[in-house]
Amino acid sequence: MELFPEIEPFDSGYLKVSSLHTIYYEQVGNPNGRPIVFLHGGPGGGIHPFYRQFFDPKKWRVILFDQRGCGKSTPFAELKENTTWDLVEDIEKLRNFFSIKSWSVFGGSWGSTLALAYAQTHPSVCEKLFLRGIFLLRQKEIDWFYKEGGTSRLFPDLWEEYLKPLSIPERKDPISSYYKILSGPPSSKRSEAARAWSVWEGSTCKLLRDDEHIEESAEDEFATAFACIENHYFVNHGFFKDENELLKGVEKIRHIPAVIVHGRYDVICPLENAWDLHKAWPEAEFKIIEDAGHSLSEKGIRSYLMQALQAS
Repeated sequence: MELFPEIEPFDSGYLKVSSLHTIYYEQVGNPNGRPIVFLHGGPGGGIHPFYRQFFDPKKWRVILFDQRGCGKSTPFAELKENTTWDLVEDIEKLRNFFSIKSWSVFGGSWGSTLALAYAQTHPSVCEKLFLRGIFLLRQKEIDWFYKEGGTSRLFPDLWEEYLKPLSIPERKDPISSYYKILSGPPSSKRSEAARAWSVWEGSTCKLLRDDEHIEESAEDEFATAFACIENHYFVNHGFFKDENELLKGVEKIRHIPAVIVHGRYDVICPLENAWDLHKAWPEAEFKIIEDAGHSLSEKGIRSYLMQALQAS
C-alpha cells in the first residue's frame, strides 16, 4: 500500500508543558475525523512530514508533536525535566488541550515504548494502539545494540565507525563514555560523538542500506538532539523502576485493541522484543514482516500498518 499524498497541517503551534519546556504540535487530516496521536522514535527523533502520509486524511485527525528537546520543541536538546513520565503527561496535556475525549495511539521503536507507558498510565482514554518495532527498554535490548557482541557482530565495519570518537579504554563501556561527552556543553567533540551515535542507528535501521537516510542522520541539528536525548534516556534505564514494567503493565491495557508489527530482520530492536510482548498480550493482533528491518518506511511494515489503520 502506497503512502497518501503529501499534506500540510490544518493547524500547528506550541504548547507550554512546563516552566522550562514548550512542545511543537501539528494537526493534519480531517478536523472532524477520528483522533489519533503519533509518537515518534528516538527518544529525540522528532517528527517528519512523511509521517503524515500514513493516515487517510478523510478518516483521521492526526496529532503529531516533537517530544521535549527535539525538532521544533524548545529548549533544544534539553535534558532537564526530560523523562518518560514527563512525556507521558505531555501527551495527556495535548489531549486535554484539544478537548479530545479518547483517541488511538500510533508509535514505533521508542514510540512504542512511550505508547505502552502512556496507555498503561491512562488506559481509559486509549481506543486502539498501533505499535511497530517494539522496544521495551530492557538492559539486554540496550546492550544488544550499543555494546559489543550484538548488532556489532553483524556490522563490524559500521561498529568501528561508531567507536571512533572514543578512546580504547572508553570503548569498554560505550554508552557511559558517550554520556560523558554528550551531556557536556556544545563542542566539536560533542558534535563528532553525536554524529557517530546517530549514524550508527541510521546505518542499521533498514534491511538494505539507505544512503539518503544515513545523510539525514548525520545532520548536525538532528544528530545532536537525537544522540544527547537518546543516550540520556538509556543511561537512566528509561526512568523505569523495573525493566519489565511494560510487560507487567499489559494487564492494565489487555482490553484495548492493538496491532503489533515487527520486522523479522530488525537489528536495532530484535524480534524477541515483540515476541515477548505478544506472549504477554496474545489478544493483540501480531504480525511479523518477513522482508523488513526496523524502519517504518520499509514497504512491508508501511503497508501492514496502513491497512490496519484503514480497517479500524
